[in-house]
Amino acid sequence: MNRVHLFELEDFSWFPAVLRDGGTAYLEFAIRVSGHGKALVPPLAAALRATGHTQLVDLCSGGGGPVRIVVDALRDAGVEVTALLTDRYPNPRAFAHAAQGAEGRVAGHPTSVDATAVPAELRGFRTLFNAFHHFRPAQARAILADAQRAGQPIAIFEVVSREPAMLLALCLTPLLVTLSLPAWRPFRWPWVLFTWVLPLMQPFILWDGLVSWLRIYSVPELQALVAGLDAPGWTWEIGTLPLPGAPAHATYLVGRPGPA
Repeated sequence: MNRVHLFELEDFSWFPAVLRDGGTAYLEFAIRVSGHGKALVPPLAAALRATGHTQLVDLCSGGGGPVRIVVDALRDAGVEVTALLTDRYPNPRAFAHAAQGAEGRVAGHPTSVDATAVPAELRGFRTLFNAFHHFRPAQARAILADAQRAGQPIAIFEVVSREPAMLLALCLTPLLVTLSLPAWRPFRWPWVLFTWVLPLMQPFILWDGLVSWLRIYSVPELQALVAGLDAPGWTWEIGTLPLPGAPAHATYLVGRPGPA
């Protein structure tokens, strides 16, 4: 089936930040517990070695996502990098939490950053984890074109794939949200109210999760985005990665200047 671009609640500027931050904290928890963040490292490590970049500029970082996990896994693979977390709606508390114990390898950017027009001073290997599906094709292509114009390589990963097994897993979201709340970090007490007293968090995260599933770009759809770019001299790698312990795959796209 083709992707369907319905609305996600967290995309709206009017949506309460306390709920948006809870949603991104839940996603960070899910990535941390599943260990799927480490599965994304091999193509990123290869691209970092090929380009010589040592700074990641992470776009649409949300609650920090898997960046800390990825930075640590890259270090274990012999690739030393630092990472700058950015977002259209920066979450300083989450960024600070991701930086704890990272020995200066992870930091947050305090002001809003548009992924389709990244400020020129933010130079480095651009990454997007579980966020590319938020953008319609024209915007998604603009993100890739902006990286190409700036001469900055880019890597995009989606752990939630448009596969039936993942859809079935998403149906368990309300239960998992209810049970996992104490493990979300950095913890905020208002989440207790909106999860265990007034259960708003569960339907919000379930809805946005189902819509995310519908929005995910497949490999052919990513190939079509790249085909529409005027990017001579660039190498694009697109594929899937198996997720340990899950009957599903992550999708990735890596673009960089130079030959394959």
